[in-house]
Amino acid sequence: MSLAVPIFPLPDVVFFPHTTLPLHIFEPRYREMVADCLAGDKRLAVVLLKPGWEADYYGRPPVFPVAGTGEITEWERLPDGRYNILLRGVGRIAIEGEVPSEKLYRIASARRLEDVYPAAGAEALAPQVELLRLAFGQLLSGLPRPIPKLLDLLSDRDSPGALVDRIASAAVGEVDARQRLLETPDVETRIAEVTRHLRALLTERGASDPRRQAKWN
Repeated sequence: MSLAVPIFPLPDVVFFPHTTLPLHIFEPRYREMVADCLAGDKRLAVVLLKPGWEADYYGRPPVFPVAGTGEITEWERLPDGRYNILLRGVGRIAIEGEVPSEKLYRIASARRLEDVYPAAGAEALAPQVELLRLAFGQLLSGLPRPIPKLLDLLSDRDSPGALVDRIASAAVGEVDARQRLLETPDVETRIAEVTRHLRALLTERGASDPRRQAKWN
């Protein structure tokens, strides 16, 4: 089933489900978008612009085919019409095209992408989830001081899909890698990719600090 979703294209932002994203809205077209969203279901999608977007930024530059959707949970309208908003990630969508509209902003025709689990269910991923937690915990142990919000992820008992999205959002910095993960509905594959990324970070950290070595079971 297709749905119509306002899209907010950005050059360096990949928005994962189960995370939050603060945004400052200042362009007239996106002020209109936020005003319309607040008057409706408060939902919009954040989509990554493809390379070369600079040549047509104020038009309709190409975007990647998968975006993160969010609900505006907090907002502030400033005296000059700008907005500060907070988005709560609620899912992934596959963009199928654009809906003709007289609005200043773009509206996509899209379908929801649900997490895909093994036939045996989410419980079958328990060993992989524990390795993911171990790698993330070791990475956090090297921080100069603990960050409670990140430490909470180690005790998070939400679904494996939600957990790996939150860890990916916190630990994967490269935009291309983040987009690939967003485009991966298979949870087992996503966990494996993020775990490999964390191990690479730990190896890198260990190379710069010989006192630290990652140990894997």
